[in-house]
Amino acid sequence: MSLACLAWIDEPDPAGRWGDPDDLTLPLADRGLLLADGLFETVLVLQGEPRLLGAHLERWQRSARLLGLDAPPALERVAGLAEAAVSRSGIRSGALRLNWSRGAAAARGLSLPPHSRHRFWLQLHAARPWFTPVRVIVSPSERRCATSLLSRCKTFAYGSSIQARRQAEAAGADDALLESTAGGLCCGTAATLLVRQGGRWLTPPLASGCLPGVMRERALRLGLATEAAVGEITAASLLGSEAALLLNSLGCRPICALAGAGLGGGSDGAASAAERFWHQLLEA
Repeated sequence: MSLACLAWIDEPDPAGRWGDPDDLTLPLADRGLLLADGLFETVLVLQGEPRLLGAHLERWQRSARLLGLDAPPALERVAGLAEAAVSRSGIRSGALRLNWSRGAAAARGLSLPPHSRHRFWLQLHAARPWFTPVRVIVSPSERRCATSLLSRCKTFAYGSSIQARRQAEAAGADDALLESTAGGLCCGTAATLLVRQGGRWLTPPLASGCLPGVMRERALRLGLATEAAVGEITAASLLGSEAALLLNSLGCRPICALAGAGLGGGSDGAASAAERFWHQLLEA
């Protein structure tokens, strides 16, 4: 019988422990828990296989260096644990979340501890890729910081996205777009923004503070998308665009409305086109 979710943590020793996420625990002094001082990656599992795992781990390692964390576990170890998670849970389609915390410190405060044992844990949730149309607003308060190191990494600190999503749901929408402190639209709460103008897909540049998404990078490398200039993509230009998407490793959703104004992404054809685009990136 398949489980809905399975987790593993490298406690009480590096051999680790498997169990239900509600039964596994972190020490209360862990900086990931107290200060959001850690990184994560969300990897698609499709037909029992983690997809684009190498690309996710490259970003994981790069982000750890940027933020001064120890190097996270390497491909061989993560791949072995992912295979075990699939085998133990029976989950064939899901989201594998990899977590890397700076660990517990002997003293409280923001200063980095001279020595800490970083902590690794993972969760595999049953899930299917999403391609359904999405209604969005522009968050009235939350911004993506163009100059912050944290904007370049997938950290535990998702408070701004949580508030933007809360605002969207209160407004009767599904998600929110975040503006950049440098100007223009930047991203969704958990996805890359793509806008089709003049027959080509444009996405905000990294200089806007958008996350360097794995699927975003593939779209650029394959020539299927181009970086726009900072501030080029705005709410007004999105409303006048041919199409718009929210893209990540777990799906590709056409935007069908912005603040109640229709964008044409609500048709079955738009959802099918988004799914084909996503599969093209995944399989290339």
